[in-house]
Amino acid sequence: MNAGTSVLAVAGPAGRIGVALDVPDAAGPARAVAVIAHPHPLFGGTRDNKVVQTVARALLALGMACWRPNFRGVHDTEGVHDEGRGETDDLLAVVEHALHHESAARADGTAPPLVLAGFSFGCFVQARVAARLAGQGRPARRLLLIAPAVSRFELLPVAPDTVVIHGELDETVPLSAVFDWARPQELPIVVIPGADHFFHRKLTGIKQLVMRELA
Repeated sequence: MNAGTSVLAVAGPAGRIGVALDVPDAAGPARAVAVIAHPHPLFGGTRDNKVVQTVARALLALGMACWRPNFRGVHDTEGVHDEGRGETDDLLAVVEHALHHESAARADGTAPPLVLAGFSFGCFVQARVAARLAGQGRPARRLLLIAPAVSRFELLPVAPDTVVIHGELDETVPLSAVFDWARPQELPIVVIPGADHFFHRKLTGIKQLVMRELA
C-alpha cells in the first residue's frame, strides 16, 4: 500500500495467515488497532482490494495500526475457503496477535481499542468476530461495515453504533436488502449516491466518510 507497509505471518488454526501491516508515523503506540477484512476470496477478493486499502488509509491517518489479512487460500494464507467459519477463527487469531503487537503496546499494559472493518463478505465475517468478542466480555470499540453482503450471507445483529456504508446503485447487494437487515435493529445506513458495489470513482468520498465517522 505504501513504503511503510510490512508483510508478516500470523499463526492461525489452519496454518499461516499472511497479513499486511501499516503503522502510524507518530512516535508511541498506535491510537487503536484496526483489523480490516476483504471481500469474497472465491471471487477475487484480497487484502489489496481498493476499498480495503482505502479504509486502511483512512484509519491509518487517524493514528490506528491497520492489519489487512488475506483469507484462507488467498496468496500467502494457508488453508481452504470455509464459508466464513474458519475465517472467523482466523480473524480472531489476527486480533489477538495485533492487540499484543509492539505497535500497540502501552506502558500500563492495557489493551488498545479495537476497530473491526469489513467489505462485502468481510462484513459477514467481522460481524461474527464482533459477536464472539462481545460474548467473551471484550467487545470491539467500533465496527465498520461497507457494502455488507446481507443478501448472500446471514449477517448477525450488530452494535447500535456500527457504521454501515452502502452504495445507492449496488448491483450485487441491493440497498433494499440492507435496509431490511438494518430496520429491525433501528440501525442507520449511510448511502453513497450513485455508488455501485465496488464504489468506482467514489473512493475519495469513502475515505473522508470513514475518517469523519471514526474520528
